[in-house]
Amino acid sequence: ELIVILVESRHVFRLIYMNEKHPEDLEPSFLGHSIGRWEGNTLVVDIVGFNDKGWVLSGGIFHSDALHIVERYTRVDYDTINYEATIEDPKVFTQPFKTSTTMMLRENTRLREYICAENNEDVLRLEKLFETPELFRRNQP
Repeated sequence: ELIVILVESRHVFRLIYMNEKHPEDLEPSFLGHSIGRWEGNTLVVDIVGFNDKGWVLSGGIFHSDALHIVERYTRVDYDTINYEATIEDPKVFTQPFKTSTTMMLRENTRLREYICAENNEDVLRLEKLFETPELFRRNQP
């Protein structure tokens, strides 16, 4: 059994391999390697095998290749899933921490192509523009 999950509404998806073990020869990646199992009505996902180039929680919190995340998805009703993640990285954080949110169903949402920001020249152009802040000020009458 294989589950595909949409990650954080950025139109990124990852594969969750059910009832398996992480391979010994994982190639590190931005989203890591996910394995899942059911605990009652909760999908528990164990993620390892991250490279050290991404962020935790999209908030610019860096991590190392030792990042380990355990996610718990619990369906409350037709429209609602409670999400909880335990995040640990002994090379960066002094102790594990948790985050949680509520996910709501979005009827008729479609997965679209994701364009990776890595090597995106627009970011470099934007940083150059920020060197001239007057370009972003409104002219006063």
